[in-house]
Order: sequence, then C-alpha cells, then structure tokens
Amino acid sequence: MVFSLAKANAQEVLTLEEAVKIALENNYEIKIAANNLDIDKTNVAIGNAGMLPRVTADVIDNNSIQNTEQTRLDGSNVSLDNAKNNNLNYGVALDWTIFDGLKMFAKYDQLKEFQKLGDTELKQTIIQKVSDVNSIYFDLVQQQQNLSHLDSTIVISQKRLTFTENRYTIGKGSKLDVLNAQVDLNTDLGNLIKQKQSYANSKTLLNQVMARELNADFIVTEAITVDNSLMLQELIDLAQKQNPELLLQIINKNITELQLKQIKGERYPVVRVNTGYNFNDSQSSLGFNTQSSAQGFNYGFTASLNLFDGNAQNRNEKIAKMQIENSTLMINQQKVTLNSQLTIAFQTYLANIDLIKLEDDNVDIAQKNMEITAEKFKIGTITSTEFRAAQLNFINSKIRLSNAQFQAKLSEIGLKELAGNITF
Repeated sequence: MVFSLAKANAQEVLTLEEAVKIALENNYEIKIAANNLDIDKTNVAIGNAGMLPRVTADVIDNNSIQNTEQTRLDGSNVSLDNAKNNNLNYGVALDWTIFDGLKMFAKYDQLKEFQKLGDTELKQTIIQKVSDVNSIYFDLVQQQQNLSHLDSTIVISQKRLTFTENRYTIGKGSKLDVLNAQVDLNTDLGNLIKQKQSYANSKTLLNQVMARELNADFIVTEAITVDNSLMLQELIDLAQKQNPELLLQIINKNITELQLKQIKGERYPVVRVNTGYNFNDSQSSLGFNTQSSAQGFNYGFTASLNLFDGNAQNRNEKIAKMQIENSTLMINQQKVTLNSQLTIAFQTYLANIDLIKLEDDNVDIAQKNMEITAEKFKIGTITSTEFRAAQLNFINSKIRLSNAQFQAKLSEIGLKELAGNITF
C-alpha cells in the first residue's frame, strides 16, 4: 500500500496501450523490418524482371600520333612523322529480350512473393515486439503488486517489533522475542530491496523495447486481467490462417515453385531484337582516305537455344522439384508444430486459470487466519513465532496469487501470439 500510493502520486501511469504505441513507433527492429519491406516493394518492377528494353548511349573517341611509313601498290613509298589519326564513333542502341521462355513473367511474380515475404516478416516482428511489451508490462504489474505486499508485511513486522518491545519493557515478554522480531523485520526489508532492484531492471528492459530513454520513470497499472474465454479450436483455426511462421513457409514454397518455372524457361529459345543509330567520323594524316564519315540506322535480331549443357538443365529442374517437396514438408511440419505448441500452451493456460481460483481462495483463508492470529498475539495466547508463520502465510499467498495471475497472462499472450491475433 505504502509503495503504490507514494509512487502513483509521483510518477506517470504508463498504460499497456501507450507502451505498445510507443514500441510500434520507436522499436528499431520494427523500423528495420519496415525498411526491408520498402526495399522489397521497390524491387517489384517489370524492369527488374527483365521485361523492358535496355537503351545505351556510347561515345568512343580514339586518337593516335604515329610515325608512319607506307608502301603503295605502285611501289612508291610514303612516310610521315607524327601522323595524327582520329576516329570518333557515337550513337544510341536498344537491346530488348522479347522472349525468354516466359522466365521474365515468373521472375516478376517471384518479386511479388518476396514483397509478401517482407510484409509477413514485418508483421512477425510487430507481433513479437507487441508480445514482448505485453510480457514485460505484466511482469512489472506483478512486481509492483509484490512491492505493495512487501510494504504491507513490513508494516506488520514493525508493529510486531513495537509490540514485543513494549511487552519486554513491562516484563511480560522476553528479549529473544524482540530479537526475533528485529531479525524478521530486517529480512523483510532485505526482500523489499531485492524486489525494488528487480522492478527497476524490468522497467529498464521495457524502456529498451520501447526504444526510449532507459531511465524514463513510470509506474504501471495495478491489476492483471486475464482473458479466460479463449478456445483451443478457435486458436488453431486462426493460426492456420495468420500465424507468421506458417505464412512464411507457404510464401517460401511459392517462391521455389516460381524458381522452377524460371529454370524450365531455359529449355526455350531466347529472342532479342536490337536497333540503334550511329555516327562515325574518321580522320587520318596519311592514307588513301584522309577523312570519312558515316551515319545511319541499324537493326536486327538474335535467337539462341541451348542444345546441350552437360545435363545441367535436368539437374537444375530435379533440384528445384526437390526444393518444392522440402517446402511442402516444412509447411506440414510447421502445422504439426504449431498445433502442438497451441495444445500445450492451452493446457498450461487452463491450469493457470485454475491456480488463480485456488490462490484467490488461499488469500481469503490466509487473511482470516492472520486476523485471528493477530488478536491472539495481542492477548498473549500464541507465541511470536506462530504470529510470524501466519504473517508469512498471508503475504506468500498474496504473492502466489500475483504470480498465478501473471503466469496465466503469459499463457494468454503466448496463445494469441501463436494465433497471430495479439492486440496491437
């Protein structure tokens, strides 16, 4: 109580929704995944798939200065020192693959699948980070509750110490009772210090996931509410549709299938057309033609067909088919693994729900026992040690309840993460 009231008045209350919002805006892994998706989107272009022509502009200028000597057909000799020669060639050329066995279309579809892969990886990263925020946040709620419980037990221990000291002063108690009460109070204070340290570490971890100042101070809400309406079959159905790990395996299979189409395209001829417009100018200090120039349009086409490549084509197709088979096996394996994970997690979830009910009853029993023991301790009908046992039972029952609620919440978060249905 002392901890909760003091902190609430001094610090901001960070809600789970605010923590998730901050993480989605700031988390570095999410930003990196988003940038990777932008790269995949940019790559989805018909030019990147080889569907567009390639146009180039070239300028070639060759010059030389030579000592030249020529013997002509009539037997005369001509020589010239430092003869200058120049050849200038420039123009624009277009080269376009108009048929490649439909490989370019399979490549374009494959680029789209890579974009889907990037989108799914981004969603997977977001789900993981939201799950992390949820887990750390509710761990803080549990630790904050435990701090409050330890505050309460310290108040009880302080009252117990005062009571035993008063009894000792008036001669109705022993020094041993006073010493035991002091040791127990110190033990409780030590536990509080350890709990505060653990709480501070978890706050730093949450700030790290949210990618903000690590020393940013805050408190969290005081209650853990567990969704006890989850149904296993509904979770399995959702997971089959939107679990990121499963979706990634399905997309990877699509990519391998498109890779096989590209490999099969190697069996067909490749047809290219080309055209261009060139200018040529040549100058020579010595020769039959001292200057010449030409310009004009050129065009043509090439066709090529792989007739034999050492059976590489057959090997590549066989390997690609085996990769598709592996992709199918990995999808089936992922489905089995996913259903197993959901089933185990759901059983744990149900057990934790039952534990909450049990520990809630234990708190009521321990509280009543504590109240009765306190009254008996005041009138001196029970020992200080018996009072301490009742005190510990009461505090430990409250801590166990907080832990049961936290474990049930973790089970809920894990199930929703597997189903790809965790709230953003």
